[in-house]
Amino acid sequence: MKIQFLGATDTVTGSKYLVRHIKSTVLVDCGLFQGYKPLRLRNWSPLPVDPAGIDAVILTHAHIDHSGYLPLLARQGFKGKVFCTPGTADLCRILLPDAGHLQEEEAEYANRHGFSKHAPALPLYTREDALRCLKLLHPVPAGKPWHPAPGLNASLAPSGHMVGSSFVRLDNGSRSILFSGDIGRPKDLVLKPPSPMDGADYLVVESTYGNRLHKDFDPLLALGQVIKRTAARGGVVVIPAFAVGRAQSLLHCIEVLKTQGVIPRSLPVYLNSPMAAKATQVYLKHKAELRLSSAECEAMAHTAHIVESPEESRLLNAKHGPMVIIAASGMATGGRVVHHLKAFAPDKRNTIVFAGFQPGGTRGALIAGGAPTVRIHGQEVPVRAEVAMLDDLSAHSDAAEIMGWLRGFKSAPRQTFITHGEPAAADAMRQRIERELHWPCKIPCYLETAALA
Repeated sequence: MKIQFLGATDTVTGSKYLVRHIKSTVLVDCGLFQGYKPLRLRNWSPLPVDPAGIDAVILTHAHIDHSGYLPLLARQGFKGKVFCTPGTADLCRILLPDAGHLQEEEAEYANRHGFSKHAPALPLYTREDALRCLKLLHPVPAGKPWHPAPGLNASLAPSGHMVGSSFVRLDNGSRSILFSGDIGRPKDLVLKPPSPMDGADYLVVESTYGNRLHKDFDPLLALGQVIKRTAARGGVVVIPAFAVGRAQSLLHCIEVLKTQGVIPRSLPVYLNSPMAAKATQVYLKHKAELRLSSAECEAMAHTAHIVESPEESRLLNAKHGPMVIIAASGMATGGRVVHHLKAFAPDKRNTIVFAGFQPGGTRGALIAGGAPTVRIHGQEVPVRAEVAMLDDLSAHSDAAEIMGWLRGFKSAPRQTFITHGEPAAADAMRQRIERELHWPCKIPCYLETAALA
């Protein structure tokens, strides 16, 4: 067996791991690169492997940095099955067509307003490309072993990061490799904790928060304080949020805050993401993966007004606070939230809340880092609004929580590959694993190949 790292090296995006065994080839995760332009340009470059020669894809979960390259892979000739949990399949049916539509919309907007360097600006792929690739989805229940390709066995186990998210274990009968994907929180407000794992001969582990610890305070309290002080000055709280996972956690938190009387029941809350609304219904469908009761699930689904049309979204920008707007995307790289930032960032009465990690090179990272202006649609928009970070709402384990999960292994891996982290985070994770667990570790480079001997 060999593994080649086609993404998630020196970055938290673009997850793709190519596993070869004799004549079989399996791709674990198939994500888009996001963030810095040199990373995003990789999405336009041919893969170093013929997509038609890949036997199967296995997804750890549905987030675009793990699944968003699938429409391109299929367009380029991949015809195999895409294995994932039923929850991941349901979410991919929402996320991927939306991603294609968003890229078409942004290309059209750039062409109409003339701020693209390309003439014409083109989408990476279209909604139709995404719809075609959905036919390749092949759901497999967690805990049920199967054969994704000749000579290879596979199984999935819940990872607690979002509905359907999984750890992926591959073996050829004599050696095994475990992929963590994104590891969820042991005490997440909405999701059940990550499954304990026995281990494997080789491990690929994420390191998004490899050099950080989540703050030891109640995220509900922090969110309540932000909303209260913004509402008191008549401001708007704008929350860029992933439509899947983060949006549902925020809806649950806001409903709890209203029930507890921390914020008024009458405070308007808008969920400006039809995709997030659909994803919430998927969460309700798979509520066995949630900590929430049936009543809490229903309350979460009805705490916000769903903004459906682009026209209604535009009208929000003309409204005054107090109000809360939750809109995609989580890193403010595109979607409706970008228009809200353009409208509300210049006013110091308002607040922009980031409820998770902001990768370098994203608009979210610039704002979170204190940039006085941010470029949106070819214009420099001043950022005078308060900026609040609520990392405790992140769905990623921090360094200590990752270590806690690793300590549950019954045997040490022969080699641990540390990926899906920016350089400082990945190296901090490497040092901690080597120091505390005495496991051999490696931080692979982009396109590097390693033998699993």
